Amino acid sequence: MAKLVFGMNQSLDGYIDYMAFAPSPALFRHWIEHVRDLTGSVYGRRMYEIMRYWDEDDPEWDAERRDFAAAWRSQPKWVVSRSLKSVGPNATLVSDDIEAVVRGLKARLVGEIAVSGPDLARSLTDLGLIDEYRLYLHPVVLGRGKPFFAGPRPPLRLVASDRIGEDAIRLTYVPA
Repeated sequence: MAKLVFGMNQSLDGYIDYMAFAPSPALFRHWIEHVRDLTGSVYGRRMYEIMRYWDEDDPEWDAERRDFAAAWRSQPKWVVSRSLKSVGPNATLVSDDIEAVVRGLKARLVGEIAVSGPDLARSLTDLGLIDEYRLYLHPVVLGRGKPFFAGPRPPLRLVASDRIGEDAIRLTYVPA
C-alpha cells in the first residue's frame, strides 16, 4: 500500500511561495532525490501548471536542474482539475471522484505518492487520505500569501525533525 505525503517549502509564518525564497543547493539536491524515489505525484491544477516548467529543457540549467527535470518527467502524475482539458506527458487528468482515484492509487501502488498543492491537500486531509505531512521551514517571514494548511490544521503528531542544508528544517507529522 502506498503512503500519501504532503510536503512543501514554507516560511516561518506558514506561507508557501515558490517565488519568495528558493531552496539552498543542499535542499535542492534533497528534492531531486525525493522526486526520484517517488512512486508518483498527485497535483492540484495550480501546482501542476507551475511544475510544467520542468517539461521543457532550458539551455541555462545547471546539472542539478537537469537532474530534477529528468526525475520529475519520469514519474507518473495525476492532476486533479475540473477546468483543464488535457495534461502533459506522463500525466493523467482526474476530474471526477478524486476520493476513489486516490484510494485506488494507495491500494494498488507501493511507495510514496506526493501531494502537491495546499488546496488539494486540504481536500485529501478532509477525506482522511494523507498519511504524512512534511513542513520544510525556511528562515523567511512573508506575512502574507498562500498558507501551507489551506484549512483548519488537522490534529498532528510530530514523528521526526531533520536539518537539511544550512537553513531548512523538515518537520514530519502524522495524523494524531
